[in-house]
Amino acid sequence: MPFWRSIAVALMIGLPGCAAVRSYDAELMHTLGQASGGNVDSAIRGLNSNNPLPDKDLLYYFELGMLQRLSNRYDESQKAWAAAQKRIEARDQGVVATATDLLRSASSYVVSDKLRTYEAHDYEKVMLLTYMALNHLAMGQFEQARVAIKQTHELEAQIAEARARAIAEVEAEAKKRGAVTSFKELNGYPVQTIDNAEVNALKNSYQSALSHYLAGFVYEALGEPGLAAPGYRLANELQPNQPLLEEALRDLDRRVGAANDGLTDVLFVIGSGAAPALQSRQFRLPVWVGTRTVLVVASFPVMIESYVGRPPAGIAFDGGSHSLPLTPITSVDLMARRRLLDDMPGIMLRGTVRTATRAALQAGLQQAPRGGGGRDGGAAALGAAVALAIAATSVVVEKADERTWRTLPSEISIARARVPAGVHTVTLQTLEGARSARLNLSGRYAVVDLRLLRNQLFVSAFSARGAPVTLEQKPQPRETPR
Repeated sequence: MPFWRSIAVALMIGLPGCAAVRSYDAELMHTLGQASGGNVDSAIRGLNSNNPLPDKDLLYYFELGMLQRLSNRYDESQKAWAAAQKRIEARDQGVVATATDLLRSASSYVVSDKLRTYEAHDYEKVMLLTYMALNHLAMGQFEQARVAIKQTHELEAQIAEARARAIAEVEAEAKKRGAVTSFKELNGYPVQTIDNAEVNALKNSYQSALSHYLAGFVYEALGEPGLAAPGYRLANELQPNQPLLEEALRDLDRRVGAANDGLTDVLFVIGSGAAPALQSRQFRLPVWVGTRTVLVVASFPVMIESYVGRPPAGIAFDGGSHSLPLTPITSVDLMARRRLLDDMPGIMLRGTVRTATRAALQAGLQQAPRGGGGRDGGAAALGAAVALAIAATSVVVEKADERTWRTLPSEISIARARVPAGVHTVTLQTLEGARSARLNLSGRYAVVDLRLLRNQLFVSAFSARGAPVTLEQKPQPRETPR
């Protein structure tokens, strides 16, 4: 049997129950719904039930670590994210591919991108290290946070080099195959969801002003203004014309050199909503088969808003006696859209090659030698059966890859203030009503991470070189997630 027929048979046998028919969007909508109602343990149980195999994939550890963080289980969260980091490093260092990896890579050109081993998007790698640093800060480990921040800087340089190489490789492969790589040629594709002024204003898809501002704050807290300044400076470049960011750099030397006056310099990090979802939608592509053009159905990912959650306008202290405006610093939503925009040429390349391969495969099988019996008759019967299987299976598995780190916040803002040590009530006004928590602040520097997810406010905080922050959330009404 020709090699391509062997591949076809192997793929058809291995498809039932595989990742090609899994809806990651549907799974995470349920997970986020549980978490937004305050049922984080239920969300974790659901995540585990959706990932029953012992060899968990990268996304499992992404989502698990964030859910554990929401419930203040920082040690467990760090273990999950360390497992994710280990997988990322193994892939990035070019480990020898196993037979399964090769099959999945080949099958993405024949069946679906969903069969590819998931590789973290560039912005996900950066946000992973950023949140690992925030975990360290929530445990009062400023030195360990410093290590994670240094890794972030090194990672960005590696990503820039790898991104340039990937673009060149896609262009060369597309030219060799004569494949279409512009998603604007897809009739009906919602171009404006990823190609618009806000998305194109980003320098790239992976550099986060939050990551660099946090670097500046941590280095400042450790008494290293020479290292803090570059972090604040790059944050200003990535998010220009923001007075809070400009002030951090301008007054750095004065703050570091000032005597301890008993006030706590608090950085509030406010995350709202959840990262946007990817949904698979079908489009028709013209494909050459022999001497004629055939319209073949192909699926491509479309970015949609989900659990966006508009950030609050400000944060109130002690019943409104003092209020701070919030400064938008990082939009994971826009970073995800820019990532998809940058990756669409490669996605289009695989999609057009896949549809052409599938059409040619079916045509070749259907044109197998005809005969009444014997070897030719058996080949014809097998060819017809496999062609039918490919056609039937294509309806099920022709889905775009919907996998992406969904428990990340959609929008991130910051506020900063110097407040007296002691107990304070902070309140965020949201579309779902007021959300409050009591914080017992101490030490010269502190980071307070507030995460709004529909009905729930999650708080992560620890005072640098001081006592843990105590949390007292006011009961909130429960709403059904939209």
